[in-house]
Parts: sequence; C-alpha cells; structure tokens
Amino acid sequence: MGADQLDSLVAVLDLVRFQTARTRPELVQRSGLGRTVVTQRLAQLTSSGLVAEGALGPSTGGRAPRELRFRAEAAVVLVAELGATSISVGLTDLAGQLVMQREEQWDIAVGPEPTLSRVAELFDRMLAAQPDTPPWGIGVGVPGPVEFASGRPAAPPIMPGWDGYPIRDRFAARFNVPVWVDNEVNTMALGEYRAGLGRGADDLIHVKIGTGIGAGLISGGRLHRGTQGCAGDIGHIALVSELIETGPGATQQMCRCGKFGCLEALASGSALARDATAAAEAGRSPALARCLAEAGSLTATDVVHAAEFGDPVAVELLQRAGRLVGETLAALVSFFNPSMVLLGGGVGMSGDLLLATIRQAIYRRSLPLATRDLRIARSQLGDRAGLMGAGFMVVDELFSRALLGRWLYQGTPVGQPTLAAG
Repeated sequence: MGADQLDSLVAVLDLVRFQTARTRPELVQRSGLGRTVVTQRLAQLTSSGLVAEGALGPSTGGRAPRELRFRAEAAVVLVAELGATSISVGLTDLAGQLVMQREEQWDIAVGPEPTLSRVAELFDRMLAAQPDTPPWGIGVGVPGPVEFASGRPAAPPIMPGWDGYPIRDRFAARFNVPVWVDNEVNTMALGEYRAGLGRGADDLIHVKIGTGIGAGLISGGRLHRGTQGCAGDIGHIALVSELIETGPGATQQMCRCGKFGCLEALASGSALARDATAAAEAGRSPALARCLAEAGSLTATDVVHAAEFGDPVAVELLQRAGRLVGETLAALVSFFNPSMVLLGGGVGMSGDLLLATIRQAIYRRSLPLATRDLRIARSQLGDRAGLMGAGFMVVDELFSRALLGRWLYQGTPVGQPTLAAG
C-alpha cells in the first residue's frame, strides 16, 4: 500500500470512528479528498468489516445520504490494570467502551508469573462469555515505569521481581494478538481524556494517589510518555518543604526506590497507613487505635474514614499529604500550564478534605496566570479510567498509520503477536 493511499485510508477511518463525519459528503468536505478516493477507501474499510452503512441521514435538498457507522462491535480488546493491591480486567469494544469488567484483591509483590497467570485466567473467562467476538489486541497498565517500546517494566519500586519482565511477549504468545503495556497512570489519563471529565482538555495532568503516586500527561491532545516512557513519575520527586522535618532528631523516611524525601514516601496511601499506625501505637489517636486493634493493620482508607468522623490526627495526616502533593503539583502547573488537574486512585478519590487541601496548595504556590482557568477535580471514571484508557491505547495503535496497512488486507491483526514491536 502506497503512502498516499495509507494516509487517506487512515484519514477516512478516523473521521468515521470519531464521528467527525457521518456521510460521504461530509467525508469529502472534512478530509479534503476527492469523491472517488473517499469512495475507494470506504469500500476497503467496508470489506474489512470496520465500517458499515446505517440509516438515511438528513437531506440537504437532494437524495438523503446514507450515514456511515464504525463497527465497534467487530472485535474486542482485552484490558488489564495491575495495581499494587488489586488487579482489574475487562473487555472493551473497538471504540474503547467497557463491555465487561472484574476486579479482585491481589498483591503485585507476589511476582509476574502468578500475577499474569491469574490475569490470563480472567481473560479466558471473559472470552468464553463472548465466544462470537474475536480479540484483536491486549492492553495492560502496571504500577511502575515501563519502557513502552519493549513493553517491559523498568526498575519499578513497588513491583519487586518485575524489572525487565517481558509482559508483552508473555501475553502475545498466549493469546496470539498484539500487546501494548504502559504505566497505569498513563492509561488512566488517556481514559479520562477520551471518555471522562477530561474530554476537550488538550493539556491535562491526571494524578493517581494510591499505594504510590504518579501522573499521566496529556499535551496538545496526545499522551506524553517521554523518551523512554517514564514521564510523569512525580512520586519520586525529592521534596524541599517546610512540612518536612529537618535538623537533629528528624525522622527521614526512605522511599521504596532507595532514596529519601520522595513525595511517595511522605504522602502516598502506604505513607498514610504507616504514619497512622505510628500514631495509633503511640496513643495519639484513640479512633485509629481502635481500628488497629480490630483489624490488625491500618490502611489509607481507615485514615480517610477517621478524618470524616472528625479525628484530629487523621485530619492532620490527610492535610499534610494534600499539601505535599499540592506543592509538587503547583510546580508542574506553573511549568506545564494544563487546563485541568484530575485526581484518581484510592486516596485521590477520597473525600473533600484532600481535594480542598490540594487545591489550596496549588493556587497558593502556582503562578496566577497558570491557575486563572485551571480546573482541579476528582476523576469521573474512577476505577474504569485505566481499563478504558488501555482499550483506547490498543485501538489507536491498531488503527495508526504505522500499523493499519500491515494487517488490514489479511482481515484482522490476529496472528501477528509481534505487531507492536515494529
């Protein structure tokens, strides 16, 4: 397929699948292509099963045009989001919409073999429930840095035993479809941008505050991964703040990355649980002490609940975490100048206290021009953001200029498990 032909094919497909053009006359107008070229490209896309004709559209004076429809139901995408303490799996259609979803508790530290075997089992169950719809790809989000080109985690602090593990190759061999792997916060950002509160916000920061802390960046309408794929790893920014104890006798918390003073070591869900446990054991918080005695351990959720009931120690811990996160984000807001900051993750999606504290810190420490039209809110999609974003990631790659022409004439991308390798 020639370069011009491929360019026009991708242009027509994108206009139809994003519903920018619904009829042939609209395709001609919006694509700038000739009527004959549009007709030829539609014929290719129709024969491949990607586009179908729908109902008659409104007439503009002559014969009513037939509307065109992207066949999102032609195949499914298997998606997974691996967190530090849970795994979520799902099926999306070719428009990135979730068809099925399941979540269960899981410890990512048990390692790649048992974790990915469990994900594969859940994938098999979902495919068995959709026997007539073939899978065309797999998208996986993991809680750590990923070298996007190879689909391998790179020294992920909260994923012991995963460094360099070939996640993409493992799933490609198992399911015989192309696979893409990314940091989970990138897939969350993409999900929110395409289907959530971030729609239309072409410059966006999505922050996940959970067991760890990370950020996904949408810049100019595109996911920004950086040269190696580790852009947005704000959890390991070293903090210099009046909120951090200094001087003789100060307690320095070592981060899981092996360094001191990281945002994640001071304000993440695991940090909240650690500090709440210390407060409970020291007798500073009767409420947290009762919870610790009943459950045997404390979580960030316990801190949030205690704060909602007015426990002063829990309130103090949440406000401190919010100020630290907010100060870090204030620097990013002044540097990056987004139109929106979205909070996600188990801690980020918690009550209004954390959100209000983060907002206050950002507005107090950022440049006035950078915050003039800035919106700061919680994620709209919640636990669906990462799965939907993984689906969008796969579909965008499959229908990209680089890959579409490589598999279209054989009908589907099935049987090309190394497609993502380039």
